[in-house]
Amino acid sequence: GDSVITVHLTEEDKVEDDVVFYMVFTGSTVQHCTSTRKINPGSLETISPGHDCCETVKVVLCASREGHPVLVVAEESFQFVQDEAYDAAQFLATCAGNQQALNFTRFLDRSRPPAADVDFLDEKVALAFRHLKLPAEWNVLGADQSLS
Repeated sequence: GDSVITVHLTEEDKVEDDVVFYMVFTGSTVQHCTSTRKINPGSLETISPGHDCCETVKVVLCASREGHPVLVVAEESFQFVQDEAYDAAQFLATCAGNQQALNFTRFLDRSRPPAADVDFLDEKVALAFRHLKLPAEWNVLGADQSLS
């Protein structure tokens, strides 16, 4: 999730100044609506939102102009896939408060990835955490309130 998507328009759909384009991502349980940014008259850019599960979602590009009905410009499918960062976030979420989960950090210490890779992984795991379904009372220390 949260990836940049570039949309190339056909000649008849070129961006006019008074037209607003947006995209709707529809999954089995979640729907996202995102704005777009005009890169040039033939291209738009948007940020693909994170999603709560790995599945194929329907993506609809819509155009809106004041005083006119909303038009569906294009429809396509988009595949959200599970990656290593999502796996790591799920693992860490289920192991909160479990000392054995620290073995994961020991693995990172042994493998010694370059600092830039660790920073990138950290950003991706933090982003994946934002899209996990966690109970309201969940916290990184686990259920043992004496730790807080």
